[in-house]
Amino acid sequence: MLKPELAPEVAHFYSNVADEGQRLSCSADGRLEMLRTQELLRRFLPPAPARVLDVGGGTGAHARWLVEDGYYVDLIDPVARHVEQASEVCNATLGDARALAAPDASYDAAHLLGPLYHLPDRADRLRALTEARRVVRPGGLVAAAGINRYASIFENAATASLHTEKMEASVAKILSSAVHDGQGRFTVAYFHRAEELADELCEAGLVDVAVFGIEGPVWSQLKAVEQHPGTSEPSESLFQSALTAARLAEPYPELLAASSHLLAVGRSPS
Repeated sequence: MLKPELAPEVAHFYSNVADEGQRLSCSADGRLEMLRTQELLRRFLPPAPARVLDVGGGTGAHARWLVEDGYYVDLIDPVARHVEQASEVCNATLGDARALAAPDASYDAAHLLGPLYHLPDRADRLRALTEARRVVRPGGLVAAAGINRYASIFENAATASLHTEKMEASVAKILSSAVHDGQGRFTVAYFHRAEELADELCEAGLVDVAVFGIEGPVWSQLKAVEQHPGTSEPSESLFQSALTAARLAEPYPELLAASSHLLAVGRSPS
């Protein structure tokens, strides 16, 4: 198999800087993201034992609960470190979301819960989504996550860093260009608007497309509490309130802009 084409900044970040295996469990907003992603996907997934391709599945955080739910999961990821860790959970191999090795219509569902984050070119994102549609059966599910265009303004205000000249300039650039250049604490990334993410799934040939705010409008309050000196973690009542807010916000498209991540679901035409 050809080595996946991965931007050097992204490869370095996930191979040497970030511990992706801990991201969804070491913070309150991470746990909220995991819980909400689970409940949204379970709403649309076919019954187990269905075949799921976890594209860009990292260390297997989502593959783990899918396997526990009774699904058969194959995982691909472009980072060798991730594949090694995910191999303890499911069948995991190196791969590129834009050129999947799987045959046509060989899975019941395909998830892209990370690849679109690091594909700043629209053509690459459409290739990844089109490949996901290709490998699922007619009527099969494709789910794709994106970072919300406005997440950086909420996060950096919550962590009390937005007022600095450097951070203000960085966030302003993300808001105007939708791209983070990889300088600072994060790597090269693309930030979606909800309607843009939906349009990309439709352009890739998917139907019945819907977009959800994963964490909802209160996630940054969890971040703020964790970052406040003298506190360790948000109370359970605050966490449950944030979770309830995410659920209550679902029918209101205007609240999508307040979530940290977006989840779009669609189906391959029957």
